[in-house]
Amino acid sequence: MALKLKLKPTAGYILLEPQEAATKTASGILLPESAGEKPQTGKVIAVGRDEVMENGAKRTSPVKVGDKVVYKKWGGNEIKIEGKEYMFVKFEDILAVQA
Repeated sequence: MALKLKLKPTAGYILLEPQEAATKTASGILLPESAGEKPQTGKVIAVGRDEVMENGAKRTSPVKVGDKVVYKKWGGNEIKIEGKEYMFVKFEDILAVQA
């Protein structure tokens, strides 16, 4: 399903769709929403332009649209669009790309 958001992150930012939290353990026990923390993984929806840093160097995005990533626990800003949660994170808040 193609996502048609009319949002383009500004330079140095990435728009993510956070992964849904698990509702069941591996052994089949159902978990209430309040039982766990939000996951720190998501899918890249859009990528902003290269960021120009104070010293004039450019920081390029470590990811591309469609990548699945792990991001910092306290990084990013949440936004709701049509009832669905998304997250804006800085380039440096991306910790890993899932293989």
